[in-house]
Formats: sequence, C-alpha cells, structure tokens
Amino acid sequence: MTFSRILSLSLIVSAVIAMNPVRAQQKSASKPLAELQQDFVDLGLGMFIHYGMPTFMDQDWSDPDADLSLFQSPKLDADQWAKAAKSANMTYGCLTTKHHSGFPIWNTKTTAYNVMNTPLKRDVVKEYADAFRKNGLKVMLYYSILDTHHGIRPNQITPENVKMIKDQITELLTNYGEITALIIDGWDAPWSRISYDQVPFEDIYYLIKSLQPNCLVMDLNAAKYPAQALFYTDIKSYEQGAGQFISKENNKLPALACLPLQANWFWKTSFPTTAVKNVPELVNKFIIPYNGAYCNFILNVAPGKNGLIDDNALTALKEMGQLYKKPTGIPRIPPHAAPIISSNMAKHIKSNSSWSDDMNIMDFANDDNFSSSWSSNYTVKSPWYELNFEKAVPCNMVVLTAGNNQKASYHLQYYANGRWNALAANNEGEKKVAIFRFERIWCEKIKVTITDFDSPPAIAELGVFNERK
Repeated sequence: MTFSRILSLSLIVSAVIAMNPVRAQQKSASKPLAELQQDFVDLGLGMFIHYGMPTFMDQDWSDPDADLSLFQSPKLDADQWAKAAKSANMTYGCLTTKHHSGFPIWNTKTTAYNVMNTPLKRDVVKEYADAFRKNGLKVMLYYSILDTHHGIRPNQITPENVKMIKDQITELLTNYGEITALIIDGWDAPWSRISYDQVPFEDIYYLIKSLQPNCLVMDLNAAKYPAQALFYTDIKSYEQGAGQFISKENNKLPALACLPLQANWFWKTSFPTTAVKNVPELVNKFIIPYNGAYCNFILNVAPGKNGLIDDNALTALKEMGQLYKKPTGIPRIPPHAAPIISSNMAKHIKSNSSWSDDMNIMDFANDDNFSSSWSSNYTVKSPWYELNFEKAVPCNMVVLTAGNNQKASYHLQYYANGRWNALAANNEGEKKVAIFRFERIWCEKIKVTITDFDSPPAIAELGVFNERK
C-alpha cells in the first residue's frame, strides 16, 4: 500500500470518528466490576432528574394515553440543570428517559409515542447528555421496564415487548455516549409484578454489558431482597421515600440511596411556592454519613413545565454546595460476592425437609418470598432441606438466605444417577446470605444439611441457578 493510500485511509477513519464520536467513545477498555463499583461510590452525590409526561399532569404516574400536545417546555434548558448540579458539588446526573407510562423523551425508532412527535420536537436525552458532559459531569440514565402505554404489564409480557425493551436500551447505550450507569425501575417490584423471568434479567444484563462494558446495571429492587448480597443489580439501591434505609453501621456493599429535594419525584404546580427539604439535614443526616458507608446519594430535582428548575430548588442546591464537599477519603468497599443475575430455578418446585414447625413448613423456603421461612423443629439434631426437580437440570450456584441471624454451617449434596454426591463449593457470602458457586453439574435434587447452629435453623429462600459463564 502506498503512502498516499495509507494517508487517505487514515483521513477517512478520522473523519468517521469525528462524525460519530459516540461510537468511538464506547470503545474504552472495560474495567473490573469491583473497580467500577468503587468509582461509583466515590462519586458521592448526584442529581436525579424526573422529567417527562407526568411533569405536565401534576401527577407522578401519568395517563398512559396522554395527548402528545401536552408536552410543551418552551424554555427547556439542560445546561441550567447541569449548572445547578455543579452548584451543589454534584458529580453526575441521571435522567428519566422513560417512566412507567411509557413515554420516551429521546428520538426513538421503537414507537411513535415519543417526544419527537410533541410540540417540543427535541431529543431531551441528547440535550441532557451533552449539557452534563460539557459541564464536566458524568451521565447516567433511568429506564422503566413497566410501560403501561405499550402494554408491558404483569402477566401479559410478549416476545414483542421484550424486543422493544432491548431495542430501546440499545438506542440509549448506542446514541448518547458513555453511560456510567443505567438505573432500571418497574421490574420485580411488589407494585409492578413483572418478574425477572417474564423479562429475562440475565439477557438484559448481558445486552447492556455488550453495548457498554463499563455501564453499571442498577435495578431499584432493594425492598424485596436481603441487604447482604447483590441480587439482580451491580449496586444495592435504597429508595428512602418508600421506607428503604441503608444500615450505616452494617452495610458492606456498594450502594445508592435516593430522595427527592421537593415533595414528589415529578414537578407539581405547587412546587414554586412550597418549601423544599431541609438542606443541612440532607447533608449531615444522609449524604455525608452515607458516603462513609459505601453509599452514593442521588437527590432528585424536578424541572417544571417550562423545562427549568424552580428558583427555590436552585437556592437550596447552592446552599448544599456550601455545606457539602465530596469526601476525599471515601472508604474502600470490602470484598463481596459477584451479583446474582440468573433466574432462580427453585421457585415453587417440590421440596421436602426434616421435621419442621407446622406453621413454617418446607414450601416457605422456595416461595420467592424472603419474609417467610421454613423452620426446623427445635428438637431435630441434624436438620436438612431438599429441593426436587424431578428431572436432571444443570446448575452452578446455590444461594441460601437464612430466615434468622443464626450461626450455622451448611453442607450441600446433589442427587444424580441414582446416588447422592457431596457438592464442593466455596461460601462467598455473609452469615445471612450464603452464596455457593461451583463447576456446573446436572442434578435431580439439591440437599442442604445444617450443623453447628446456635438456634433452630430457618431458611427464608434456597435458590438454585445456572449462571452463564
């Protein structure tokens, strides 16, 4: 190849990169998950931005068939949002790209029900991402699995629904540069009731990592799962407005806590004249202590119908910036087990056990409810619990969540080819949640025998998984 041809090719490649910096940006080398988790915690404080169709309806959950003509924000200015975040010494933002009523505020090709067909006709996600990056802030996005406009609701999920979810996530992680985290909502929550089986979590997780390996996957599901392990998320989340509070003394996982500065998540007509939350209390009671407990704090600020943050909120953010400076010595997160992201094959299958209390029999330990438990009768010296798949199935992980704070040792066996076999597995978890990972086996039954206990053993959930490796 001649020098002139090499030069021409180089110029063409440079031109392509210049025209499409987003794709070039996404080629950054992937980091270990533990490093990404620490980087996230180190960010300290960020701005959650709830803005969408509910902004124009004076409600947090809008009419799923609201008329597109409602969406008018003549003064929309994402740069104002970013500068307000900086004034509070925040380091990132997170925008609600699509809330539960299913209205995307980006230029999506998946549905005509989107912001580009409103009077605004502007890609809000793009304007937000550009403004926050220009102001030196990292960019995160929020996305709801629940979508009442498009019928993505419990008990009626179709393959077309799952395809739309994947297509929308692909757009968000392809067209808007480097995304530090995707915060997902409306999935496996008591109010949404869309399970990780109906919309396969593992599929979505690996899709996100294939598009942007350094993008953290964060599902707002902390209410259901124990605080001692990362169930279906890279970061443990706590929605304080829903009564979910992190234990500053006992937390050992990378975490996120969220709360709105105003009275609600989305803007209301009362906001300009209603007092916001007490800023010194937010800083001294929550943000600073949480930063010392491996927890990043995200404070929601809702822009109004005009697309601007109200003056009272702007004033509060400036006050916050005078009181809060990101700590320089945020502690290192202790070693912890990798996230559990696969479907639990043990839910509701046949189970058996040694003698148990009448009100806490064996099916309570695989009912997908961590608030119920199988409990051994106190007279049993060698209690055991067994799951029966009734056919050979592959698995490579068992997760045992204790039903109390018992001290105990767990011994695993699996049944295959007509005999019981010892299952060699390392316990990666804590006292409350024991996570056993091992080389893939095929088994018809899984059995746990409990020894060295200091109180009658109880199992809240015994899960069996076949993780992709």
